[in-house]
Amino acid sequence: MTTGPNRILDDFAKLMTDAAGAAQGVRGEIETALRTQAERALNSMDVVQREEFEAAREMAARARDENEALLSRIDALEKRIAELEGGAKPKTTRRKTAAAGKAK
Repeated sequence: MTTGPNRILDDFAKLMTDAAGAAQGVRGEIETALRTQAERALNSMDVVQREEFEAAREMAARARDENEALLSRIDALEKRIAELEGGAKPKTTRRKTAAAGKAK
């Protein structure tokens, strides 16, 4: 058993250790409360979550790629039809529309 000044210092060190642990616990509770409040505020404002945004962006990119592939296929088919009909020029209005959509 320690006595005198050493015991006082040991008790003080233990008190400081306990206070630091309590402060960390309070910090964790405050962070949790703030995060909950922030999520509640964002949900009430109908802000889209990152996962949903990334999924929508990926779907749009796939749709754009598929659209470009279909336009290429249509152009090839129109060219083939023009060749079979005897050299009439194929229409290119679809390509112009697609190019205008990309500019947006």
